[in-house]
Amino acid sequence: MRIGAVEMPRNMSFALTTKQIMDETKTVTRRLGWWFLKPGDIVWACEKCMGLKKGEKVKRLKKIRIVSTTPERLGKMTYGECYKEGFPELLPSEFIDMFTKRMGGDYFTIVNRIEFEYV
Repeated sequence: MRIGAVEMPRNMSFALTTKQIMDETKTVTRRLGWWFLKPGDIVWACEKCMGLKKGEKVKRLKKIRIVSTTPERLGKMTYGECYKEGFPELLPSEFIDMFTKRMGGDYFTIVNRIEFEYV
């Protein structure tokens, strides 16, 4: 988002993984959108960005820098990727079930795998 001549970082919601963001144990997120991101972009990881009730404000947690974005099939999920997503206790199939119940899609859905680092 641009305000005047200054580029303002966008807000990305991490409502389901707020703890992992605060602990800095999450380094990858999968999204059905955010295709405009590119390496080097700075984003605010927030607790909740949309669906705020009257008087609620966005709670920013941490700034993150995008390392890479890769379109990939959701079914490519591995144990290592569950760990990077902040869910080391889940099997890949359990992560896919959780993702599709909350976000839609299925095993064959192409998602945006976004790798990031903390600023």
